[in-house]
Order: sequence, then structure tokens, then C-alpha cells
Amino acid sequence: MNTLKTKLLIGIVLFLGFILLNSCDDDNLLNETPKSSVSSETTLTNKAGFEAYLIGLVRNAREELTNGDDNYFIANFAGTDLGEDAATERSSARNYSNLTPQSFPNGNITTYWNWAYGQMIVQANTIIQSAQNPELDDIWENEEEKNRVIAEARFFRGYTYNLLANYWGGVPIVQEVRAEPKFDYVRASRDEVYEFAKNDLEFAAEWLPEVVESGQDGRATSAMANHLLAEVYISLGQYNEAIESASTVINSPNYRLMTERFGSSAGEPGDVYSDLHKSGNHRRSSGNLESLYIWQFEHFVQGGGGNRNGNAYIRNLGPFLTKISAPDGFGNIPTAELGRGVGHTTTTNYSRYHIWNDDNDIRNSEYNFRRTFYYNNPQSSHFGEEIKKENLTREDTLRHLYEYPRKIEGPPWEDNTSSGRINKDVYVYRLAETYLLRAEAYHRLGDNQSAADDINAVRARANASPIGAGEVTIDFILDERARELMFEASRKRTLMRMGKLVERVREWALLEEPRETIQDYHNLWPIPQEAIDANFGSELEQNPGY
Repeated sequence: MNTLKTKLLIGIVLFLGFILLNSCDDDNLLNETPKSSVSSETTLTNKAGFEAYLIGLVRNAREELTNGDDNYFIANFAGTDLGEDAATERSSARNYSNLTPQSFPNGNITTYWNWAYGQMIVQANTIIQSAQNPELDDIWENEEEKNRVIAEARFFRGYTYNLLANYWGGVPIVQEVRAEPKFDYVRASRDEVYEFAKNDLEFAAEWLPEVVESGQDGRATSAMANHLLAEVYISLGQYNEAIESASTVINSPNYRLMTERFGSSAGEPGDVYSDLHKSGNHRRSSGNLESLYIWQFEHFVQGGGGNRNGNAYIRNLGPFLTKISAPDGFGNIPTAELGRGVGHTTTTNYSRYHIWNDDNDIRNSEYNFRRTFYYNNPQSSHFGEEIKKENLTREDTLRHLYEYPRKIEGPPWEDNTSSGRINKDVYVYRLAETYLLRAEAYHRLGDNQSAADDINAVRARANASPIGAGEVTIDFILDERARELMFEASRKRTLMRMGKLVERVREWALLEEPRETIQDYHNLWPIPQEAIDANFGSELEQNPGY
């Protein structure tokens, strides 16, 4: 029990026990009845048991990315202004008329719903409810220790409900563990769900530590809670509160934008932005004080791994270069530098070209955006020659070769260059986004000078020209988020919470198909039909249009 890895394994065992038993019955999709051979009643009786459950919750949060091979990437980036569904395996993000309540071909929708209700919320509620049991009061040294445990669970519950509200609008609010199945859930309004998340996050911000000890990366902090609070307050129209929460993080001596070279690659060609995205540089132990919340995927570190071993960023977002052959017929091969992408989600002309209007912006430098590719098979007589787009077909340039941000690259998992998975952590929150959230709140209040100041703090680090107050618009903030946070912060959720998804897809989608098929109601996802069918005791109302 001395290391995070040991605790993680315990958490996984406890979690899998009740999820495997619950997952066999569709009628339990919203049922808060954890069943396990190692029950909460026997485990959550001392501090070690609560710690094991919390580690399991941290692990569950990370599985938002690894529940399925491409679910995360389709749900967050494809079918937006930044990314396009380039594959034929899933069509819901390319042809929006295929976005239906049925689980096929929309596995990402039902997977997210079941992850939220079947993993995150049920485990958070179990911890919260058990910790508040007065019969366990004697295991805590003081109220602060108990509240810290509750606060971590409430952070992850608030995180989950914010995600649900972004995607679906109003959803059922479940805040207790039930002894018996329940089949008559009703939807709260979107604002009610945001309010519920807000209350969780305010409690978390009050009781969580501002930073965690070395080796505890991924555990909840008050900075994470305040960062997310800023977004939730914006969703509720509470802009002064959003500014206050964001300022708490920005003004903290524990966090700052990184403006000088650091970490594992500081002595190599590059810049500070490329340093931020090198493997080994996401954790605070690397000197990175900009990192707020990461999912750990680097192996041989406490908490690293994942249920599919490594993260699949380059696999899903990188081009399918091995489908490219030289004129003499020799195909490209996977490499340690480029990995093995399969091009599930391609970049768009908006993300490749439109937003890059400042020649000095380091985020578009050769160290941060890959635009040139070469035939790399040593058996080919064209080895080392640049691949020219004009020699390729439309299909090749859609999926097999396209420009992309190099932050998705990383060392191959266990030196397996063919797996498409890399040994690299993933940012969930970074301080640069906190600045851009505060800028959004300032703008919505009408204080465009303060908004410009925050945007310019981010742009100054990128060596981009400053902007004036008159240039600040929601669209400019979205452009700056694209430049700074491309393929980090969920683009789809951001556009959906702003009500901008439909407009931006119609303007910037790479292909005609999504531009022509997206409808106004697609700014929300459909409630999964299997959840509606399982809730036979009451009507679980479907979103309009579906």
C-alpha cells in the first residue's frame, strides 16, 4: 500500500468486481447498485479502503480515453472544425444523419453514457455516501481528512456531470447508491446539471490540496476544481465567478505558464512549446508548472499504463503513412518517430492553414506541426525523398497523408512501432486553457481589454503578435484555443457548450458530407436508446430531432 501503483491495482480489482457483474444486465444502465465479491461494506471501513476506491476512481477517469480504440477521438475531435472523420469504420461524425440513439454505429455515444453512469458516478457516489456514514467517524483524524476524501470523489463526479451536460444537455442526476434497481429516472434540465456539478466542484475546491505530492500525478487538486469551475460558471452565465475561479489558479505561486526550455528535451532543437509536449515532461517533477491535470500513460511510473497499454493518440490522429508507397512499389514502414497512425481523424483546412496567420508563432514551427513527409523504406530507391501531395489520390490526402500537430507523437509503447500506441502522458487541463477560459468570461462580460490581456499572455509565450481589445470575439477565442489546445481540450464539447458546433462545422468541415448533413439539433447528442428502454418506469425524454 506504499505506492500509487499498488493502490491502483487494488482499485482496479475492486472496481472491476462490481462493474463486471453490473454490465451483464441492460436494465442496470442507470442502476446505482454496486455488486462485488469485495463489497464496499467490507472495504470502505478504514482509510486504506477509501484510498483504494479513490485510486480506482482516478483510473476510471483515465479510461475516458481508452474505453474503445477510437471512441475518444471520434467523440472529441472528429466532426468539428478541427478534425474530420477520415475512416469508414465509424460514420456518425462524418454523416450527421447517422447520429442516432441506437448504439450502432454510435458506439462512442453509448460508451460515454455507460462510462459516466456505470463507472464514474457509481464509484464516486459509493465513496461519498460511505465516507458520510456516522458509524465511520472514528476512522478519521479530523473533519478535514474526511472532507478531503469526499472532495476528491466530488471532483470526479462534478467532472462527469459537466461532461454529460455538455454532450446531452439535461440528464438524470443520480447522487446516491441504491439497494434496489430503479427504473423511473427523469431528466434534470441542463442548467440543473451544471448547478449540481458546480456544487460538487465548489466543495472540491475548498477541501482539496492545491498540489499533490510527487508520484501522485492525476489525483484531484483544488486547482483542477477551480479550472473546471471557471468553465461551469461560464455555462451558467456566472462570469464574475468564472473570473474569480480562474484567477485563483492563475495567481497561484504553484502554477505558471512555461516560457523557457525545460525537461527531457531542453538541450535538443525545439522550443518551449515542443518541450511541453515531449514524453516525460507532463508531470510537475519534470519542472512543468503549467500542468494542472494529466492522465498517466507512461509505463514504469506510478499510475502509468491503461487498459490498452499506452495512449493511442498517434494511432487515431496520425496519417496512415504505411498505406503510402514509393513509385517503385515499396511501402512506408512504421518508425519510432512517427509511430503507426491509421488516420481515423484527419485535420481540416481550418486547423492546417486558416488559423496560422502569424509567421512567428512557434506553435506552427517545424518542431510543433509536421508538414513534410518522406519515403522511409530503406529498400526503396526513393528512400529519403519528400512525398509530394500532387502525386497522391484524394483518398491518400484525406487519410494517408496530411499535416498534423506533433504533440500527438511520442515514443512507441514498449518499443513496438506497429501498435500505434505511445508511451506518453496526456494533458486534460493546462494553465494556458485557464487563461483562455478567463478571457472568455471577460469577453462575455464586455471587458475586452482584460480578455485581450489574457489571450496575449498565451500568445506571448508562442511568440505571436499581441492583439487589441477590438479584435476579441468568441470566434477569435475559438481560433486561439485551436492554436494552443489543438487535440488537447475536447473541441466538440467546447463547441457544444458554446452552441457553436453546427455553425463551425458548416463553415469549416473538410468534406461536403458533414456540412450538408449536420442539423441544428445536432448540437446535442441523442440519449442512447438502450437507456431509454431500460427506464421503463418513466419516460426518459429524448433530445429534439432524434
